[in-house]
Amino acid sequence: MVKITDVARRAGVSPSTVSYALSGKRPISEETRQRVEDAIRELGYRPHAGARALAGRRSNVLALVVPLRAGIHVPTVMRFAVSVVTTARRHDHDVLLLTQEEGADGLTRVADTALVDALIVMDVQLDDPRVPLLRNLELPSVLIGLPTSSEGLTCVDLDFRAAAEVCVEHLARLGHRSVALVGSPPEVYVRRTAFAQRVVQGFTAAADRSGMSSTVHPCEPGAAREVAEQLLREQPALTGVVVHNEALLKPLLDAFEQLGLRVPADLSLTAICPDELAESVRVPITSVALPSEEVGERAVELLMKKLDGTAVSESTLLPPRMTERASTGRRTVS
Repeated sequence: MVKITDVARRAGVSPSTVSYALSGKRPISEETRQRVEDAIRELGYRPHAGARALAGRRSNVLALVVPLRAGIHVPTVMRFAVSVVTTARRHDHDVLLLTQEEGADGLTRVADTALVDALIVMDVQLDDPRVPLLRNLELPSVLIGLPTSSEGLTCVDLDFRAAAEVCVEHLARLGHRSVALVGSPPEVYVRRTAFAQRVVQGFTAAADRSGMSSTVHPCEPGAAREVAEQLLREQPALTGVVVHNEALLKPLLDAFEQLGLRVPADLSLTAICPDELAESVRVPITSVALPSEEVGERAVELLMKKLDGTAVSESTLLPPRMTERASTGRRTVS
């Protein structure tokens, strides 16, 4: 198969110059453009999306960058992906799913191929190494996630800090004085993944404001019993738990009950998770909804506006929406 590098070699230019000739994103001389077109014709290169760009049309393809790193809950990620795909189709766009670790070099490579019109980037870190490139890349982008600074970017997400605060404030109103956060796997925090860090910030801030004792416990999948035992050992007065780990919600409920704690009579549970999951467990969980469908839809809509040259906000944070269910109750004092 003839590659863009073969065209560049025949034309005596760099691969990026071939890309610019195909996409028209940067001006090049007429002589250089002619050499590139001659090389494409002589080699029989078929640039697919780039060929449409050469004719003055977009590729009508969006790239969804979802690196499947350790600690990611794949079913939750796929909820976002499905929303992106279905919304993109309403705008006559297809979606190219990129699941490998795409750092700055990988994003540059994707941009230079002229295969896509724009990027949606997930699993954003507070100090994400991809951010400097995204600020300067000519290809429009939207981040699902909020890094430390959103200046020069377009970001959309649930307000995870506020979501954690809502959970803690709900427990405080019910009279709970000792609470714990059971969070994502440890590697998610090591990467300083933005949503997980903001949940910790909100949880701790709200607990401090309410004068509650609190602890944070990252938790691996399969470790529900161990973390439940640790919590009861370290916080004997514990009566409220916030769970931000979808895979752990059902096992953790089972573990507490196996240890003799009734939910909600002895222990109130809240969670940040999809409504469907919160409703499906044996004791329906009071939860802040994870609005994956709305976030994915917003990300695509923002990209469509950017592609049309319309100005958009740097950050869009969706307010938390809590639904009270059977897993929370007023603290009883023995």
